Amino acid sequence: MKTNQDLKTDVENALLWEPLLHTAKISVIADDGIITLAGTVDSYAKKSEAEDAAKKVAGVKVIIEQMEVVLNSEIRKTDQEIAREILSTLAASWVPADKLKIKVEHGVITLEGTLQWNFQKQAATKSLKNITGITKIKNMIVIKADTPDEVEKKHLQNALKLNWAMNGQDVRVEVHGKAVTLSGVVNSYYQKEEAERIAWQAPGVNAVKNDLALDLKD
Repeated sequence: MKTNQDLKTDVENALLWEPLLHTAKISVIADDGIITLAGTVDSYAKKSEAEDAAKKVAGVKVIIEQMEVVLNSEIRKTDQEIAREILSTLAASWVPADKLKIKVEHGVITLEGTLQWNFQKQAATKSLKNITGITKIKNMIVIKADTPDEVEKKHLQNALKLNWAMNGQDVRVEVHGKAVTLSGVVNSYYQKEEAERIAWQAPGVNAVKNDLALDLKD
């Protein structure tokens, strides 16, 4: 196991490695695998980038996000300006924007509605996070697959087994209708998220419960 200082240093180096974060003022606290990110950034994109970078560091179990987005006066926009940019951004993407309800309030974007696939839900956030002037994205989109078929447990197990990132980890799969529960032990935060991503890709999935535990022993 890494010491708290070693893990803190690794996360700090991961943040410094990202070009977008070179000038960001982010403090890192490590406590038995729990990472707290605090400080201020001048865009939501930087906040999101910091979280993603920290998640990939070996030894990270949980991330507590306490960063605040403080916009510079020159990049502030009205909610109406942000709303227009949201619509044009989604129109240029393959996210079915007609299925969504979008609200902008003081720079905070709230996404609601129903989509067929989780990758569409994730793409909505990804496509909007670089819009200047926003401070937060609340993605409350619900996944409801149109397919009448139940999830094929064996196919999902094979997909997890064959994925290189899982490295032969023992991930147990339980399927109840269109809901999937993942349990077992993996060696990194990244593997836990990757297992969930794979589960969401299975046709017919409406919900994924990720109960995977982390074993961070060296």
